[in-house]
Amino acid sequence: MKVSKEVRVGLFMVVSLVLLYFGFNFLKGIDFLSSRTKYYAIYENVDQLMPSNQIYLNGVSVGRVSNIQIQQARNRVVVEMEIDSYVMLGDSSVAILNGDFLGTKFIQLNIGKINERLNPKDTLLSTVAKGITAFLEESAAPVADNLQSTLRKLNTILDNLSRNSQKIDAIFDDFSSTPALVNSTIANANSKITGMSDSIQSLTGNINKTLRGLDPTLKNFNALSDSLKSVEVNATLTKLKETLDQINQTLARFGKGDNTVSRLMTEDSLYVNLNKMIKSLDSLAVHLNENPKHFLAPLGKSQKKIQRDLEKQRKED
Repeated sequence: MKVSKEVRVGLFMVVSLVLLYFGFNFLKGIDFLSSRTKYYAIYENVDQLMPSNQIYLNGVSVGRVSNIQIQQARNRVVVEMEIDSYVMLGDSSVAILNGDFLGTKFIQLNIGKINERLNPKDTLLSTVAKGITAFLEESAAPVADNLQSTLRKLNTILDNLSRNSQKIDAIFDDFSSTPALVNSTIANANSKITGMSDSIQSLTGNINKTLRGLDPTLKNFNALSDSLKSVEVNATLTKLKETLDQINQTLARFGKGDNTVSRLMTEDSLYVNLNKMIKSLDSLAVHLNENPKHFLAPLGKSQKKIQRDLEKQRKED
């Protein structure tokens, strides 16, 4: 069977229109493959809320606004919402109308505590979130109050300044007379300083005269000190000479050889006797070590015991 060109064009147009319809609704947020349940919310003003605006739960899109109807007799707006079926809503769930900074409106769900589950096409509690304008109004109110109170205080200060202007003028008048007082004070100080300088000059003159009178006395003191120094030096030299004479006499006695010190210095008999005595003590110590019984019997140790003790002491060292 041969299909004509007109039929194929008609089928193509039908398929295109169907795809266009589904594509347009998909772009609007309508998902034909998911099951959704309809609920309603009532507002006094939806603030430019449009169909196909999103519905969010905890920041996740769970549906869209499907229809908006105005009930003019009751002065309210009924919003129809299509929400995914897996979302459970209760009697305390709230649909909050909110918006972002760009002005796009959306509905935010607050599930709350579910005492009784809502059925499809039931009405949710509704409220409108505070926008930026309301926030600014609330923030600006205390600022405006503070500004008004500041202006009142400033006005009070200006009034006080205007009242005290005469006192300020009197203070400036006193300031204008102050340089004259300072000048007179400086003149008095200069006269006193001049008198003090004259007194100081006369005092220095008297001191110079006194010093000139003391010059002969100082010369006498110098002569006296020189004579005292010469006397002390002469006595010291005399004593030093006597000491040197005594040292020379002592050294001469040591050199004669008729005394003990000179013999120790010139003869070696003392050195020889000391050397002999040391050798005798050494042989005595060796004999005592080898034959202890000769000296300590019967309490002394034998030679073998002494040998063992010596070897043990060497190992320990």
